[in-house]
Amino acid sequence: MDDLDKRNRRAVAITFVLDDPVTRIFRAVERILAEIPASEEPRADNPDVRARDLTTAAGFRAAGISGTMALPPGPLGFVTILPDLVAIWRLQAQLVSDIASVFGKNGKLTEEAMLYCLFRHAAAQAIRDLIVRVGDRAVVRRAPLILQRVLRAIGVETTQRLAGRGIARLLPLVGAVAVAGYAYYDTTQVGHTAVEFFSQNIEVENYRDS
Repeated sequence: MDDLDKRNRRAVAITFVLDDPVTRIFRAVERILAEIPASEEPRADNPDVRARDLTTAAGFRAAGISGTMALPPGPLGFVTILPDLVAIWRLQAQLVSDIASVFGKNGKLTEEAMLYCLFRHAAAQAIRDLIVRVGDRAVVRRAPLILQRVLRAIGVETTQRLAGRGIARLLPLVGAVAVAGYAYYDTTQVGHTAVEFFSQNIEVENYRDS
């Protein structure tokens, strides 16, 4: 095998890895965690009420984003799936940050806490190692290898659900309504998880990877 053939094979292998949906989702979530948004929300006297209002507003915005992206028919609709996911995750990340702020828990918003709030309702098994409940406390486990393992698991579980989103995009208008409805539900679930999490006592502990 000559050098040119080796280079061509290597290029094909690299392209395959980059085009792998699990890897693309892994990288997308990784970027979101690297850019956890700041919040301009002040600490609220009644954080539950303010968080509920923020969650409802974010849900409607998410529905608008996903519904619009799902309108293009046929193959073009499939192209919008990952950008749609990323846009919704960024919106939800801002929601989580805002809810942390209204509860006065900005300092507890670690990468692990963000992942927990974003994916607990949709990938409970994947994130089970991030948060440990001890009595009335939630202990956030900070360990790089655990975080990487969780990210990979989320990539796999999310990829498995993409088939349903793709099928919905094949149905003109009706599919867009269904996608919008799911985006609203998904976002409100993130909000509910964030309220539950930040309303309790939180401890952040560093763990050594085993």
